[in-house]
Amino acid sequence: MSDLEAPLSRGSGPIHRLDPRARLLALLVFSLPVALVHSQASALAALGFGLLALALTRPAPGLVLRRLLAVNAFTAFLWVFLPLDGQGEALFRLGPLAYSHEGTRLALLLTLKTNAAFLAVTALVGTIAPQDLGRALQALGLPEKFCHLLLMTHRYLFVIQREFRRLLTAAEARGFKPRTNGHTYTTYAWLLGMLLVKSWDRAERVHQAMLCRGFNGRFHSLADFSYGARDAVFLTLAVLASAAVAGLPFLRGVS
Repeated sequence: MSDLEAPLSRGSGPIHRLDPRARLLALLVFSLPVALVHSQASALAALGFGLLALALTRPAPGLVLRRLLAVNAFTAFLWVFLPLDGQGEALFRLGPLAYSHEGTRLALLLTLKTNAAFLAVTALVGTIAPQDLGRALQALGLPEKFCHLLLMTHRYLFVIQREFRRLLTAAEARGFKPRTNGHTYTTYAWLLGMLLVKSWDRAERVHQAMLCRGFNGRFHSLADFSYGARDAVFLTLAVLASAAVAGLPFLRGVS
């Protein structure tokens, strides 16, 4: 299993012992106020709760750090462009460009909210094995076809990725070197076309194999979920944390 194939699901932290359905509900309850708040204090509180949830998963620091860097590579663009909206008081100037205080504040708010949401998703969903995730979503009432599509996509996305690498390695063994010219673009187009044909052929073979094994449109999981007192306590704490994130601006206003 590669680093991309849910490595966090193999842990043994307190989060892993929770019912996957409770974790999904907790994420839903927590993500709504995180997405809607406009206060930096609330965003900081959400980030703190996300860090706490992640600590309970006991992840490998290097894995989380790599993913955080990937996420914040996108938020870095917010810091470049949002302060240049030209509205509000100028924080500082770089020649003709003025970085506004309001734009910088908005970039900080979005960065905090993005990282808080990422940490929550990593802790609550990244720790669920893919086969259990589909079963939990189905138990929560999502359409079966959606859950099947999620499971099959996760299963064969990495297969297609390895197949593309194999095709690319074969092309490089024959002297192909990527450049910015028509030959490179044509080669990549042929590689993608071959990948599409191979993926279609594999899908047909997998479907036939599933039918031979009695597949009738419904996946049967061996996962046995058990919702207990520990899950209820965790879900209650998630609701309280969400209420704290949503209500913090009002509490600060009252004080």
